[in-house]
Amino acid sequence: MEVRMSGTEGGFVRRIGLFQATAINMSQMCGIGPFVTIPLMVAAFGGPQAVIGFVAGAVLALADGLIWAELGASLPGAGGSYVYLRQAFQYRSGKLMPFLFVWTAMLFIPLIMSTGVVGLVQYLGYLWPDMTQTQGDLVGLGVIVLVIGLLWRGVEHIARITAVMWCVMIASVVLVIVAAFSHFDAGQAFTYPDHAFELSSGHFWTGFAAGLTIGIYDYLGYNTAAYMGAEIKDPGRTLPRAIVTSIAGIMGIYLLLQIGTLGVVDWHEMTEPGSVASQSVASAVLEETWGKGAADVVTVLILITAFASVFAGLLGGSRVPYDAARERVFFRPYGTLHPRHRFPMLGLATMGVVTAIGFLIGRHTDLATLIQLLTTVMVIVQALAQIVAVTVLRRRQPGLRRPYRMWLYPLPSVVALVGWVVIYGYADKNSPGRHPIEWSLAWVAAGCVAFVLWARVEKVWPFGPKEISEEYAAGADPDAEGGTPGTPGVAKAQGGTADA
Repeated sequence: MEVRMSGTEGGFVRRIGLFQATAINMSQMCGIGPFVTIPLMVAAFGGPQAVIGFVAGAVLALADGLIWAELGASLPGAGGSYVYLRQAFQYRSGKLMPFLFVWTAMLFIPLIMSTGVVGLVQYLGYLWPDMTQTQGDLVGLGVIVLVIGLLWRGVEHIARITAVMWCVMIASVVLVIVAAFSHFDAGQAFTYPDHAFELSSGHFWTGFAAGLTIGIYDYLGYNTAAYMGAEIKDPGRTLPRAIVTSIAGIMGIYLLLQIGTLGVVDWHEMTEPGSVASQSVASAVLEETWGKGAADVVTVLILITAFASVFAGLLGGSRVPYDAARERVFFRPYGTLHPRHRFPMLGLATMGVVTAIGFLIGRHTDLATLIQLLTTVMVIVQALAQIVAVTVLRRRQPGLRRPYRMWLYPLPSVVALVGWVVIYGYADKNSPGRHPIEWSLAWVAAGCVAFVLWARVEKVWPFGPKEISEEYAAGADPDAEGGTPGTPGVAKAQGGTADA
């Protein structure tokens, strides 16, 4: 049997430092998310107590972020979850789990980006109130084309672009927060409906689950730099710091945004369909406090912030199929880099196309339902699987170099597990008639069928021996130039004779 070794030829170059990694995460996390989901959060809880949703989302993001931090520091390869699941599950199910992840990620990553473009066009409606449906569609598609064009270059140029957009993002949220607290009404922000905190009420827990789903959607992106693990300088130190710093920073921003907004705009207005507050709540805050001119200026900054989020998301997501293709776990053309700028061309182009399709669908779909559908798919294949992966790797590869080990292990894993199960378990109740659980299971089942067909052609498990490759545990230097580390003699086959 032929045994493959991971090489470093023609791989990525490590050029992204701590500031750029944190900026990439925060740009993807913030984006248009809170500006369009604050009204959704208020509607889910039925009042200003909606701030609970952002706190709960932060707790889940931090618990899950610590899982990403340990895995990313130990296995700093291109593709993030693909690398982690490949290493952890190869002993029992061969390449099934990494295959399913790539299968799912090629759908949910660009679709999450499409919600950002939907939000961008939604906010543009404040500046362009007479915009028609067709005009909005064309603007959104143009934005996606521009993002792909800007990403079609070397990562050193992208890091500079991301840093600039991060500064614009910070400026936009700071201005909204300052405007809100300059005319803050504490009585309005902290006056709750009757029975708002009645924990024995089923309505409270249904609202909590919906709010947790919206909250974690707003925090998603704390892992973006981990997808670019092969391009991060000193990943053992940089990735954990970037993840924790970005979560803590965004949590503070979200809480100030939510509380400040509630102190200016009556929460009933946020839940009124078609109102300015329900469509462009940040613009409504600026108009109420500093006037229409200031609202227009800040709306422009919010549009740039939304653009930065889509930019950062497709930057990280386009790296996912690259490593899988090189490892023969996805279509092989996805393993090719641009000959000059060293980025995965086909992965970027494909995700751009899926983002465009998702945007057009999202323009005619309820945003909250779309978020629910995307989250349920992600929970099964990525979130829950990575919780298992941390424990499996600690047992299977005790000698793996771990520059960072999860704080208070296994408590963060338990907290993350409970949070993700709550989100998944309440998905159908929060999206009646849309069946997100059924759709997520159907997509995973289709992936399993595709894997069986692919495995038969490639003659791998279950139609051939398992290939076990512990390249990261073999003493390779993860900080070396060129991407995935590899050391001869670390791969072996199970179920046959190894040629290591």
